[in-house]
Amino acid sequence: MSRYVIRRLLLLIPTLIGIITLNFFIVQLAPGGPVDQMIATLTGQDQGGATSRIAGAQSGPQAMDTSTQYAGAQGLDPELIKAIEKQFGFDRPLHERYFKMLKDYLTLNLGESYYQNRPVFELIKERLPVSISLGLWSLLLVYSISIPMGIAKAVKDGSRFDAWTSGFIFVGYAIPSFLFAVFLIVLFAGGSYLDLFPLKGLTSNNFDDLSPFEKVIDYFWHLALPVAALTIGGFATLTMLTKNSFLDEISKQYVLTARAKGINQKRVLYGHVFRNAMLIVIAGFPAALVGVLFTGVLLIEVIFSLDGLGLLGFEAVLRRDYPIMFGTLFVFTFIGLIMTLVGDICYTIIDPRIDFDTRET
Repeated sequence: MSRYVIRRLLLLIPTLIGIITLNFFIVQLAPGGPVDQMIATLTGQDQGGATSRIAGAQSGPQAMDTSTQYAGAQGLDPELIKAIEKQFGFDRPLHERYFKMLKDYLTLNLGESYYQNRPVFELIKERLPVSISLGLWSLLLVYSISIPMGIAKAVKDGSRFDAWTSGFIFVGYAIPSFLFAVFLIVLFAGGSYLDLFPLKGLTSNNFDDLSPFEKVIDYFWHLALPVAALTIGGFATLTMLTKNSFLDEISKQYVLTARAKGINQKRVLYGHVFRNAMLIVIAGFPAALVGVLFTGVLLIEVIFSLDGLGLLGFEAVLRRDYPIMFGTLFVFTFIGLIMTLVGDICYTIIDPRIDFDTRET
């Protein structure tokens, strides 16, 4: 296993470089970049978003000045356009910008935000605890509910318990997390009924003045509704995956043989079936964590006014803040690769018969 882990760690750098390279050239060559956005702001064109700027950049020769490559730049001083290009680093050729970014990333220098005038590393460092809090606690809650419920449904397949728990699962499938979040706000956060939970932030304004115990209570008090909203959207799929995996294992010959030898049900279930059935559940853990951390929480962060990485990246895309876009992509990719490796290690913990050292990476 150690050799496999070393090989995977060595592959991290070329994998990161490959993903960053592909996205760099796609984004840099796309219309509607930060220079276009600044020009649109100066000329008063579509200050509310990037959609029409992209459309203008693609609208053909009629929208283009013969003296500039930027749409909507008619009448602007060429020196001003050059100053804008220099401000965003677009006065250099594409390949120079690319190699400078790679050199900076090797030293963990993620650049500085175009619009917030702060290092991207600091912005990510500030936002990361919010995303980790939401993603980690919701995922732990999802697994804590789904695995026991899936096992129970498999053991009691066709029973009343299986039938009425399927109703909860149907609700989980039917209701998106963001819609359930709105429902929780209306019901418990000062909407039309109760006002029991806060609606904004991860901690209270007086958090630093609280005792350690009060800080823990305050932290989970703020997390209660967003985590509940994320959980409702995630437990249904995992519960059915666990149930179907256990049903498939229970019907296999080795289980029938173990029962025929007089081994009790609990030992068969947790001593033999559990180890094999949980492999498929563990396989989805890395993707589930990364998905919850950086994609599933975006609307939840918006609804509950939580400044996390998902919201930071989304705003960067809208504003064409390239340093933040590539910085968050770098962090997402790195965490995703690490979690994939963690998933493989979990395989060997659950089933020691699996040996990754004997397979090629």
